[in-house]
Amino acid sequence: MKTTIPRVTQFPDIWGTYSEKELQSSVKNDYRDTSNLHFDRVRASFGVALHMHQPTIPASTDDIRGAGLISNLQHMMEHQDMGDNHNASVFLWCYSRISDFIRELVSEGKNPRVMLDYSGNLFWGLPQMGQTQVIENLKKITCDKKYYRYAEWLGTMWSHAVASSTPVCDLKLHMLAWRHHFASLFGMDALRRVKGFSPPEMHLPIHPDVCYEYIKALKECGYQWLMVQEHTVENLDGSGIRNPHFPHRLIAKNSKNEVAEITALIKTQGSDTKLVAQMQPYYEAKGLHPREYGKKTICPFVLQIGDGENGGVMMNEFPAGFKQAFGEISTEGVVAMNGSEYLEYVKGQGIQEDAFDAIQPISQHRIWQEVSTFSPGAADRAIEKIHQKDSSFNLDRGSWTNDRSWVKGYEDILDPINTLSVSFHEKFKKQPDPADKRYKEALLYLLLSQTSCFRYWGQGVWTEYAKEICRRGEESLK
Repeated sequence: MKTTIPRVTQFPDIWGTYSEKELQSSVKNDYRDTSNLHFDRVRASFGVALHMHQPTIPASTDDIRGAGLISNLQHMMEHQDMGDNHNASVFLWCYSRISDFIRELVSEGKNPRVMLDYSGNLFWGLPQMGQTQVIENLKKITCDKKYYRYAEWLGTMWSHAVASSTPVCDLKLHMLAWRHHFASLFGMDALRRVKGFSPPEMHLPIHPDVCYEYIKALKECGYQWLMVQEHTVENLDGSGIRNPHFPHRLIAKNSKNEVAEITALIKTQGSDTKLVAQMQPYYEAKGLHPREYGKKTICPFVLQIGDGENGGVMMNEFPAGFKQAFGEISTEGVVAMNGSEYLEYVKGQGIQEDAFDAIQPISQHRIWQEVSTFSPGAADRAIEKIHQKDSSFNLDRGSWTNDRSWVKGYEDILDPINTLSVSFHEKFKKQPDPADKRYKEALLYLLLSQTSCFRYWGQGVWTEYAKEICRRGEESLK
């Protein structure tokens, strides 16, 4: 019997409206030129980022095979008797409230800062469920010049895909889809101010060939800097990071000795949302002072990111903590900066990227010790040599936690995901016509299948969601 695909009636604007060249452009020194900080009187600085995400799932009915695609937030709203779903309305408020906080503080003469990371799934899911007012509220701090120096948007993977468990050929598709979707919501001028990238699960690929393609794709999409977790990187000699509160230069080298580089800002300590909810970066920065770096004396930068809605501390403690901190902060001394603002300040002090400390993904020094000749497959051969000596060696440490693998144990869904990716690229070997709705539909299923939630939450209904999305993707290609 022929299988059917429930019709997608509302597509996210992820492809076709803007050219790749348009999506790559950015504004030079926009944050430094509009900043109201007295940089010559700044002693230390800090930044906080809020990550927001809700996966898209086939769950409009209890029959997964026939259910329409909806936001998990909508599913929570409609099933508030299940688990923690009673928090759904609070989550919804969290997605919008930062705009209110920023405008309230500015009206009081305060000087707030925040970086925002929203997944493409969430951007799509909110209007899907009729919550267009959230996007409209966010536009107030995104598009109005009075406010946009206070809030910096960070790009991310459209469907919250973890790089190491995503087919390499799909990495750039996620990056471009997010930029396309963001521009469709907030405009091209706002997109040109998106210079930093916030990786899902704070994941940095360790495998040299994957990391090279990842950084290369980021650069090709117009990104200028990347947020990385402190324990996921090392100095080129394998030692630990010595200057976590200053910018670094992330070196990504592949088996053929090709090199891609990007500026990295280091997120320190763990991933506990309490660090953001209670504004720990501000209080840490109060104990820091300017130091020599790159032959210049500059202020340090303490960086943290946390879920913007998940957990009691973010739902309940963050509003008061955020407002209290910015009630004390002025435009000199210990100040808040967003990532691009800080980097533009650093360059304004005469320090260029080549003066930043060079780093690479954790454990790569062990891999390069085993490489005698650069050639295709050299990294794989080196990793195999290491495994023969040390069976505990793995490539799973490059995330917000070093005890979670994004591959091991999930072969039953990674196989369909990889198969769908192969089918997709075989079908669309040439650049499709922008009017080709079949491409947009297949692209949607491809991206949706790769969200990290289908692995993060383990076996059960979440893996069934992934398999069903892969099935629909394969059917759409026929």
